[in-house]
Amino acid sequence: MIVAVLPNLDKHGSSDVVERLGVLLKQLEIEAYLPDSICAADFSFLPEEELYRKADVLITIGGDGTIIRYAKRAAQDHKPVLGINAGRMGYLANIEQNELELITNLKTGNYVVEKRMMLSVRVAENGRQVGEYTALNDAVITSGCIARIIDIAAGVGKDFIHYRADGLILSTPTGSTAYSMSAGGPIIDPLTQNMCITPICSHSLSAKPILLGAENTVRVKAYSKKRTDIYLTVDGRRVCPVRPYTEIYVRRSPLYAQLIRLNDRSFYNTLSTKFKDGSNM
Repeated sequence: MIVAVLPNLDKHGSSDVVERLGVLLKQLEIEAYLPDSICAADFSFLPEEELYRKADVLITIGGDGTIIRYAKRAAQDHKPVLGINAGRMGYLANIEQNELELITNLKTGNYVVEKRMMLSVRVAENGRQVGEYTALNDAVITSGCIARIIDIAAGVGKDFIHYRADGLILSTPTGSTAYSMSAGGPIIDPLTQNMCITPICSHSLSAKPILLGAENTVRVKAYSKKRTDIYLTVDGRRVCPVRPYTEIYVRRSPLYAQLIRLNDRSFYNTLSTKFKDGSNM
């Protein structure tokens, strides 16, 4: 087995995890690589792009943002990702820094791979495509100013739902525990196939989150009467402005993120642990 380790060294304790992981992988006789921009004992080195093709498994060290970044790229090569938590909440990470001994399960094959649905987010202006992005968590349309209401129309088929709100979130089941949850959206089992539309601070008491089947395509348009700047953000990264003539098409991506689970800790157990007394905040 060949493993590539992709750490976020800005996260507390991640450097130490890299060192301990190198020793453990060597003991297990697992061939281990790091990006050639990082130096550590017990590893070989390759340019990051080559790691996705060479490795059988990618191990990330960091928070959920780190896992999202690498899992989306790994999906292009159909490679599974194991997350070691070095962040705060760590919903997507399967093991904590004190559980590195579970890496032995990689060697024995005692693990499962969960396929997580992603979204394809296509942006068009005057009928011409100007960008396409992949979301593991969510696509969000918001104003660039605090507390500026914008008008948003979300179309499913020939019908549109109109919102006056601070913004709109279109999330995957995986993303249901992120921004969507904070905005009042439901928590969704991450192995299901659907997407959720969640308004942000809607000006209407009747505006509620809507759960859609994954076979739908949602067409979104947004504008502001006060000429407020509006932006599209994908997985926390602002990707483009949204103008009155911009249309955003959101549908299920043909690619799936693959996340490795080394233990029998369920999604619901993780929720309980992360929510308990805010102990991981």
